[in-house]
Amino acid sequence: MTGPSAPDALTPWPDTVDWRPVSPKLITVELIARVVWVVVFLAGLGIGWFFAPHWAWGAGMAAVLVYAIWRSIVTVRAVHAWGYAERDQDLLVRHGLLIRRLSIVPYARMQFVDVTAGPLERAFGLATVQLHTASAASDARVPGLPPAEASRLRDRLTALGEDRAEGL
Repeated sequence: MTGPSAPDALTPWPDTVDWRPVSPKLITVELIARVVWVVVFLAGLGIGWFFAPHWAWGAGMAAVLVYAIWRSIVTVRAVHAWGYAERDQDLLVRHGLLIRRLSIVPYARMQFVDVTAGPLERAFGLATVQLHTASAASDARVPGLPPAEASRLRDRLTALGEDRAEGL
């Protein structure tokens, strides 16, 4: 049966799961981090222009600004593409715009779960949950979670991982 609602490998986001989004505050965190790097690059290019005036320094500054604006627009859309879903046997993590990625991590394969929060994330009340498995390629992360949700998810994943591992 190949109707419009039939799942296939080219439809990475299954409609049958309840996707939970990350916090929209993650957009602000990502944009602030981008602004910091843009200021650093522009300062470096400005110093170069001051000591050796040439049109290439100005072109470089313009390129940095255009790239930063484009990446900022993409960042807003990319944050909205992040999501996760908890199922009975596994955790699904999705992200990506052009190249969509769906990671399915079985609870029984999880070795440990990290919760991290850098200074900027902490300032905005966010944390990242990182899942580690035996295979480095299958590690998944869920950024932009409120600390309470990150702790809840960490505790649930750890408990489910222990329960499923005992059954192996």
